[in-house]
Amino acid sequence: MDDIDWLTQLPEECISRILALTPVKDGCRAAAVSRTFRSIASSDAVWEARLPSDIKDVLSQSSSPSLPEFLNSLSRKDLYFHLSDHPLLIGTGNTSFGLEKESGKVRYMRGAKDLKIVWSDTPQYWRWEHDPQSRFGVVARLDHVWWLEIEGRIEARKLSLKTNYAAHFVFKLTEEAQVFERKPVKLRVYSEGDDTQEPKQVLLEPPEGAPTQIRERQDGWMEVHMGEFYNDLGDDGSIIFNLQQLARSPYQGLIVEGIEIRPVN
Repeated sequence: MDDIDWLTQLPEECISRILALTPVKDGCRAAAVSRTFRSIASSDAVWEARLPSDIKDVLSQSSSPSLPEFLNSLSRKDLYFHLSDHPLLIGTGNTSFGLEKESGKVRYMRGAKDLKIVWSDTPQYWRWEHDPQSRFGVVARLDHVWWLEIEGRIEARKLSLKTNYAAHFVFKLTEEAQVFERKPVKLRVYSEGDDTQEPKQVLLEPPEGAPTQIRERQDGWMEVHMGEFYNDLGDDGSIIFNLQQLARSPYQGLIVEGIEIRPVN
């Protein structure tokens, strides 16, 4: 009897547990091994274990009242892949929740409206407008400020435990952008109450051909890596993401979509 034949003799509950602990890609490969594995690998028991334990609470926070009923009607496998491919807008619709397809770890994005942007309530400095490429209803467009500061935060308990995360500032620069090519912004990621970390400095509009930390995303936006952290805080504390700079001439031409927090591959 080979290894596969032996495994198929295990109780279904044991096989489900094994597959639930197996990486998604390997679990899908296992489904091709035998009819027994194929049936169990697609079962709700396996995929329920891969979903976050608070998934029902998260779905109930959907900004679309009719969406939770639809999502709960899906098989657990279909729900898993839906949340991997289609981030769910929650709360007031200015934060999104999703899953990393390979690991099932949770990821969040704080939209501009859920960030603390200095002077964002003053129309001559910032404007709120719709962008068809954004997942959120509005983005923040900078007309001009001398003091640039943007801050976001997330409670550690919302994230997957024992997981390395990275925060990414998601933005665009317009043709009118000024100062960003010669004045770096300062980026920090730190746990609440421990803001001693030295900031990293990055040009959001680096000279052509120069090394850069700016990356173009598939959704048409740009992003810059703000920093990383290991989530081992459990129910305690928040993680804070901060971008700031004080220039001698006014910043302008920045469009802010938000800050995305996702597991490090």
